[in-house]
Amino acid sequence: MPQPSNNAAPEKSLRADANRRSFLENSLSAAAASTAIGVGTLTVPRDVHAAGSDDVLRVGLIGCGGRGTGAARQALEADDRVQLVAMGDAFEDRLQNSLQVLSKVPRLVDKIDVPPERQFSGFDAYQQVIATDVDVVLLTTPPHFRPLHLKAAIDAGKHVFAEKPVAVDAPGVRSVLATCAEAKRKNLSVVSGLCIRYDEGFRQAVRRLHDGAIGDIHTLIANDYRGPIWVKPRQDDWSDMHWQMRNWYYFTWLSGDFNVEQHVHYLDVCAWVMGGYPVKAIGLGGRQVRTESIYGNIYDHHSVTYEYENGARLFSNCRQQSGCANNISAYAVGSKGRAEVSERRLEIEADQHWKFDEKVKSMYQVEHDELFAGIRAGKPLNNGEYMAKSTLLAIMGRMATYTGQEITWNQALHSKQDLTPENYAWGAAPAVEIARPGITPFV
Repeated sequence: MPQPSNNAAPEKSLRADANRRSFLENSLSAAAASTAIGVGTLTVPRDVHAAGSDDVLRVGLIGCGGRGTGAARQALEADDRVQLVAMGDAFEDRLQNSLQVLSKVPRLVDKIDVPPERQFSGFDAYQQVIATDVDVVLLTTPPHFRPLHLKAAIDAGKHVFAEKPVAVDAPGVRSVLATCAEAKRKNLSVVSGLCIRYDEGFRQAVRRLHDGAIGDIHTLIANDYRGPIWVKPRQDDWSDMHWQMRNWYYFTWLSGDFNVEQHVHYLDVCAWVMGGYPVKAIGLGGRQVRTESIYGNIYDHHSVTYEYENGARLFSNCRQQSGCANNISAYAVGSKGRAEVSERRLEIEADQHWKFDEKVKSMYQVEHDELFAGIRAGKPLNNGEYMAKSTLLAIMGRMATYTGQEITWNQALHSKQDLTPENYAWGAAPAVEIARPGITPFV
């Protein structure tokens, strides 16, 4: 098995599965078959904990970057009887750094038991983590791998925390929907990293909006204006795949583009407020500043107008450029007032003014608290539908900006574009093609 590091990555071919295309075809066929013939008696996995269980819940981390390390810490803080017992990442050095960071938190030291034999690196690390005696897996790799890893975890009877977004293309979204339906049948948890839905202030605001605080909502606005993020210069001894994996954020096949990887948070907020998803989208985008090859093939700005069946509009704008003003926010305008639903402000301006200014527990922690509480109570949470559909909402916007065409929800959902590489190996990588609106076709 390859052991990538900061030095040369091995060139030996290593597949996570034969390839994801066959995996998706098989998983979707199985899901369709189970729907057609009905579900008979299901074997309850050993990992499902009944109400009142006080067993130690064993956790495996798949994806040991910054977000994965944070998720592991929050999982360990969520319950008195939780233990991190296995870790996996494509890169050995990322795993070791994560383990070192976690081991320096005094109150977590006794909850960490990850000896070398339960440390796995390479593209198949996820399989090895899942094969250990874990009850819960945290999926925090680059988004491309989420459908594959989620299916493997649910097939193995594991509860799951799945970081957002959960796919980078429509086949991935369809796979996630099928897998989450299977998780529900198996009584397994699937908790989403769309953490804003776990913030108490947002929950109160959305409840008020659903109760008609601003009347019928006709306009939504989602903004994500921010500066650039990290980029890792290519090393001489890195293969193409090694380079792309180290810089996964900048390659559409790995991240989905930044409007999918990051802006999905506030797109999801708007879908939550509206109580549903739009029927079509049109937009524009491009690369004005991040034009060098080190920035892969993602855009640095997107602007999309989504339309709902009733004529309501969602205006989505995101930008990652230095030297510009930052604004990360969402707004709703209705027939009787307006609201801001943002981390910086939760306020409703209508006949009955409301503003939330209480201190609340971190939403990043609450999502794990509720995940583990649900497992303990025998009432597993399943966020599958909205985490998949909000991911598709973002992908639909990217389809519109990349092609320059109007894209319907049904077109997006049934798109045949599969961004999976031919195989997962440390040599060649997918070609770096930059989308050209009006030329790049919808597939």
